[in-house]
Amino acid sequence: MNGKITRIISNLYTVKCGDLKFGCRARGKFRKDGITPLVGDNVVIDTDNNYILEIQPRENELKRPVIANVDMAIIVTSTKKPNLDLVLLDKLISVVTYHEIIPIICFTKTDLLNELEMQDIENLKKYYEMIGIKVVYNTETTVIKKIIENHTVVLAGQTGAGKSSLINSLDENLHIETNEISEALGRGKHTTRHVELYEVAGGYIADTPGFSALELKEIGKEELKYTFIEFEHYACRFRDCMHKKENDCGVKKAVKEKLILQSRYNNYLLFLEEVGK
Repeated sequence: MNGKITRIISNLYTVKCGDLKFGCRARGKFRKDGITPLVGDNVVIDTDNNYILEIQPRENELKRPVIANVDMAIIVTSTKKPNLDLVLLDKLISVVTYHEIIPIICFTKTDLLNELEMQDIENLKKYYEMIGIKVVYNTETTVIKKIIENHTVVLAGQTGAGKSSLINSLDENLHIETNEISEALGRGKHTTRHVELYEVAGGYIADTPGFSALELKEIGKEELKYTFIEFEHYACRFRDCMHKKENDCGVKKAVKEKLILQSRYNNYLLFLEEVGK
């Protein structure tokens, strides 16, 4: 039978085939061939012996969170407790864009903001929407359900941003463990310990272990600039311009004229240094 891996715990793979679920093991040949089945993989299974026989070609694959065949990534971004982290947000946007996954930003915990802080978030929302990235608030559950419908969506973002709480708000029958923010550390505690796909709103949504560090190893120096999608709208004198020290750089000019968000450009330079190592 054909199915989809929806959960992996240790060496046991939960495979959903229509309305049925099977607990399967992977064939020994996968290990021999250096192949690791992932959540999101479309597979062929032997239902008599509960073995995964074949992994079908992947549309894409993320390393962290470890998942395959994702259509969209909802980047759950806390505005307070833990504080807004634009470096992580832009890193995640670059990673999912590089893998040809549609990024969507979901701001959480705006009820903790004062009026001035909320205006800053509104300005950020306008900018990201202007460059073509959809932005929602976690309270807009109807909008988020529409996004998920007929898609496989992964939730990514910092620990304690509210990923598990968001899924619980989308389906009252799910009771995913959540936890409070550590006041001493100023960040969230891990509650999700494995990647799992849940059927929500006519699609699949993946809760993933939270994290606060992300590497850009897969993205090359020349490829990084294309993950900052707004850069493409500004012409440079040199075709291979890296938007750093070159003369007549349209991107640097746009930053100076406040057409490109300063934090986005600063993060680009930060990531450029990282991928250049």
